[in-house]
Amino acid sequence: MFDSQSAPSGLFTSLRKLLDTGLATLQNRAELLSVEFREEKDHALELVIWLTMVLFFAIMAVLLLSATIIFVFREDLRIYAAAGLTLIYLVGAIWSFLGVRTRLKSRPLPFSATVEEIRKDREWLLK
Repeated sequence: MFDSQSAPSGLFTSLRKLLDTGLATLQNRAELLSVEFREEKDHALELVIWLTMVLFFAIMAVLLLSATIIFVFREDLRIYAAAGLTLIYLVGAIWSFLGVRTRLKSRPLPFSATVEEIRKDREWLLK
């Protein structure tokens, strides 16, 4: 009636397959996390390089433009020209800072695909 050999092997086979599936899922999620981490690292490095270039060229241009403008004025008015340029640059720096902060907030969360996949896995397991 009841085959004692098939029940344990069937149970162990099912458990082994379940464990294999669980480990495969964990491996898949770890690989996804690794890929996302590399993407984030590459994105951050690229952003730093571009920001460094922008800052260097902007500082050089502003420095030379400022010197040219200041030297155009008479000697007794040069201090006012320098003060005016300083005020303009300060306003520009504040505006730029606010723009960078806005762009950093609008970027999606890092590892969002991994978090979403784990959320889906949990929902599937709780069904």
